[in-house]
Amino acid sequence: MESLLFLRGMVIGFALAAPVGPVGILCIRRALADGRYAAFIAGLGAACADTFYGAVAGLGITVISAFLVSHATTLRLVGGLFLMVLGGRTWRTPPRFDPQPVSGPGLARDFLSTFLITLSNPATILASMGVFAAMGVMGGSTAAAPSRLLILGVFAGSSLWWLVLSGLASALRAKFTPAALARLNHISGAALMLFGAGILASLGWSRWG
Repeated sequence: MESLLFLRGMVIGFALAAPVGPVGILCIRRALADGRYAAFIAGLGAACADTFYGAVAGLGITVISAFLVSHATTLRLVGGLFLMVLGGRTWRTPPRFDPQPVSGPGLARDFLSTFLITLSNPATILASMGVFAAMGVMGGSTAAAPSRLLILGVFAGSSLWWLVLSGLASALRAKFTPAALARLNHISGAALMLFGAGILASLGWSRWG
């Protein structure tokens, strides 16, 4: 029974992580520029945020979920501006293939970036609630120990997705030239800025709607 709960958590985590968005773009770009390890560490930031939101939804922590929903506008504003800035930096980043693996501050920066992008998206908590409800494990209906297994499964499932994505993207690394990576930087930067602009525009629509 407990192993089944862990597997259900993995399915939830994988489902939360799989939709391609800003973090997926960053992970793919990091894999092509710096390798599989750097991309996976970046993905772990999103996995931790998914796990946090999964814990809120799965354990029925209504105080936190109510706070997040009530401050959704602020979170979206912060997330949109962050994506705009990050997209601009990505656009201006010169193409490079690091001869040495990225470590230290670079990995920490990538981890925090994806963590904040995912955490500042209030849609994540709504998606978590929807997926948990579909799996029949909403509202802290399980005991404390099995609940911990469920949340651990969410982290494992989300991490598995980023492991797969970083591995697939890294496998294409040898086929990329500096010129192709420069185009990828421009495409990624533009996509991130569009994601950010879309979030900021949605604030205006909700205000006038």
